[in-house]
Amino acid sequence: MAQIVTHNPPSVHAPAGGYSMGFEFSQHRRLLFISGQVPERSDGSVPEGFEAQCKQSWRNVIEVLAAAGLGVKNLVKVTTFLTDLSQVVPNRGVRRKMLAGHEPALTVMIAQTVDSKWLLEIEAIAAE
Repeated sequence: MAQIVTHNPPSVHAPAGGYSMGFEFSQHRRLLFISGQVPERSDGSVPEGFEAQCKQSWRNVIEVLAAAGLGVKNLVKVTTFLTDLSQVVPNRGVRRKMLAGHEPALTVMIAQTVDSKWLLEIEAIAAE
């Protein structure tokens, strides 16, 4: 069974958005690398608006986790690519709901997505 230790040293600024500065897994059995999940449903449609797209991308991450027999508590690193700085706060709110208190290591970047209809993309690493 993996042992989890978070590292948030007082000598580094406190995490502001519900994440851990360091997230250590020891004695893990396996790692799952989740490719960037875009906000497309299984039928290829894309929801309207940022919050709906963010929820869909997270649902896709969670489905990949479930396919591997894992859940959000197994996430150790998440990278989110947003297309606009104004999405940072709504992204944080959706992420916190979807992760239900779990706070993996986190990076958020502003970037251009491959398809302009996608307002974000989320990639992740999970461990067991």
